[in-house]
Amino acid sequence: MLDDTDARLLAALQKNAQLTAQELGEELNLSPSQAGRRRQRLEGEGYVQGYTARLDPKRLGLHVQAFVQVQFGSHGPDQSRSFSTLIATRPEVISAWTLTGDADYMLRVYCHDLAALNTLIHEVLSPHPAVARVQSQIVMNQFKQDAPLPV
Repeated sequence: MLDDTDARLLAALQKNAQLTAQELGEELNLSPSQAGRRRQRLEGEGYVQGYTARLDPKRLGLHVQAFVQVQFGSHGPDQSRSFSTLIATRPEVISAWTLTGDADYMLRVYCHDLAALNTLIHEVLSPHPAVARVQSQIVMNQFKQDAPLPV
């Protein structure tokens, strides 16, 4: 069970994972040692899965963001495993989900340009033996950045 202080600590870390124990303590009205122990406990219990840096895709030359829906023609554990392995090897696929409904998978991808997206779709995804259909939606503008989880 999370108490209010734990929830506030997790919310603060989502906004800035580089907060020191001193800064966390000030924000939570705790001593630095108490804030540090709470942080360690929450990390140990798996509430915090890791820390990453958020990079600017455009500064990295990744000018095309897209969502790609993949529909299988045949379903089975071998096809799913094989497709999952393929997706895991592709750095342009930054997240992937299995879905209910018409599409079996939803992929979020970043590519340098439309030609790279075209290559991913037509030379990597579509040739997979289980894939029957691939449909993409190109992001025109992301007006809300990936937000912290509600705690």
